[in-house]
Amino acid sequence: MISDFIYKYYIDPIRLGQPYNIVDTFTYAIILVLSVYLVYRWLQRSGVALDSPFIIATIPYIVLGGLLRVVEDTGMIQSDLRFLLVTPLIFFVVFFITAVSLVLSRILEKKGLVPHFLTFYGGIGTGASVLVACMLAWFGLTRAVLDLTVLVAILLIAAVTSLAVMGLLQRVFRWEYAKDPLYRLLIIGQMLDASATGYGIDFGPIPYQEVHVVGSALIRWTGTAFSLFPLKLLVVIPAIYVLEMYRREGNREFANIVLLAMIVVGLAPGVRDMVRMVLHV
Repeated sequence: MISDFIYKYYIDPIRLGQPYNIVDTFTYAIILVLSVYLVYRWLQRSGVALDSPFIIATIPYIVLGGLLRVVEDTGMIQSDLRFLLVTPLIFFVVFFITAVSLVLSRILEKKGLVPHFLTFYGGIGTGASVLVACMLAWFGLTRAVLDLTVLVAILLIAAVTSLAVMGLLQRVFRWEYAKDPLYRLLIIGQMLDASATGYGIDFGPIPYQEVHVVGSALIRWTGTAFSLFPLKLLVVIPAIYVLEMYRREGNREFANIVLLAMIVVGLAPGVRDMVRMVLHV
């Protein structure tokens, strides 16, 4: 029956914390593509430029999403409201927070209450991220663990691999456009995700597992979670090339919204996994 199918492939994985399956992975991929397009059209009609300053101002909301996901991991919320902080529902929650902050910032700018909406918009996201980070740090100090060794290790791996990829693109491939801050954010986000997953599964203080279908299959085949690094490169490097071609053909704003989506799917889970391991949850 349809209800059994929905429960098996969509509701139970969220409610029971099960890994992703082929059905929900494919469905969420379609939703992501559709959402990117709808957001792109909405921003166009709202007169908001999809440029580097806007995307950089949006980064705190991506970090906020990763941190809120950890709030659910800690078990601080015992009611059914915790399911709002589980993937994929958390994407809608963070999108709502981001959209409200953006609209509010635009209104305040038009009324002359703030000098530039992007500054206020980015400030809301930054303030919210700092607040949630402090709450998680307090939880670690009082009820769990605050393992700064794990934090340093993951950040160090992410920094080294990010610099290596940037060096490869700029010095070997001779892609001068790879110096663009948005491409660098994409690389950093994806390398942080791979670093956190690799460290957590191979060396983590408590057992972790890869929940995505392709990633988990690759880890089983290679025997190490650090095999996610070449998988990331197989996606990131061609993506940067293709997005740059779109930009040069005059489709800069569409390329930027796709770039933002790719930053989200790397940076948000990277932040979440890293903070989870720091707290041992």
